[in-house]
Amino acid sequence: MGKRLYVGNISFQASEDDLKELFAKAGEVVSTKLIKDAATGRPRGFGFVEMNTDSEAQKAVEMLNGSSFLERSIVVNEAKPQTQREHGGPSRERGGFRERRPGGGGRR
Repeated sequence: MGKRLYVGNISFQASEDDLKELFAKAGEVVSTKLIKDAATGRPRGFGFVEMNTDSEAQKAVEMLNGSSFLERSIVVNEAKPQTQREHGGPSRERGGFRERRPGGGGRR
């Protein structure tokens, strides 16, 4: 079990201090991070909590996964490593390009 935990289905009214207070019941909280939309700055409803030890992280998962936090049932589990994402414009794999038909008959 890692020390970093994913927390999902968080109320949009929650603060990082609220998360820290909740997870402190399971042990020492090293850090909290609520994820916000880059364009609007609004909360996205999930975040991460880093616990001091693996055993405290495991205890937090057992205690808090499925529990009610600010009237929402939160999801708590081990955070997975961040994967490398593509940056830039549209790509063929994601359907960002229209296929051109012979003779210029493509949609506009």
